[in-house]
Amino acid sequence: MNSLEMLGQIYRHLEWADAAIWRAVLATPGAAADTDLRERLLHLHGTQHAFLGAWRERPFDRDAAKGMDFPALIRWTREFHHDAAAFVASLHETDLDGTFVLPWASRYAARAGRDAAPTTLRETIFQAAAHSHYHRAQVNTRLKQVGGTPAFVDFIAWVWMGKPPVEWPAATA
Repeated sequence: MNSLEMLGQIYRHLEWADAAIWRAVLATPGAAADTDLRERLLHLHGTQHAFLGAWRERPFDRDAAKGMDFPALIRWTREFHHDAAAFVASLHETDLDGTFVLPWASRYAARAGRDAAPTTLRETIFQAAAHSHYHRAQVNTRLKQVGGTPAFVDFIAWVWMGKPPVEWPAATA
C-alpha cells in the first residue's frame, strides 16, 4: 500500500469517526446546550476546514461556523469530508513530499520562540487527521461528563468492523 492509499484509508476512517461522534452527540440530551462541547466541535471541524483551505490555497474564515446549529455544523463537516476526499484523490505520490508552509506556522514560531522546521504536504495531511483524532477524544470525554455514551471510534476498531460505510445522522442528510 502506498502513502496515498493509506491517507485515503485514514480519511475514510476520519469521516466514519466524525459521523459516529455526531450520532453520539445527538443522542445525548442537553448536548446542544453544552458550551464546552460546542466549542470542542467547532474547533475540531474548523481546523479541518482550515487545513483544507490551506491545501487548496483558499482563505478560511475562522468564524464561519460560530452561529451554526448542530444540523448546520454537521452539514458543514460533511462538506469538508467530501472536499477532502476529492483533494486527496487528486494527488499523486510525488505531490506529497514537496515543502508545504501552513499559513499559521508563524504563530507556532512566535509561541515556540523558534522557526518552524519545513513540513511536507504529506505531513500536513496526516496532521489534520491526527488533530481530529485528538479532539474527538476530548468530545468523547465531555460526552461522558454530561451523561452521554462516548462513540467507539478507534481506527483499529473500524478495521476490525470491516471498514464499514459512514452513517451520518439521518436528520442532517
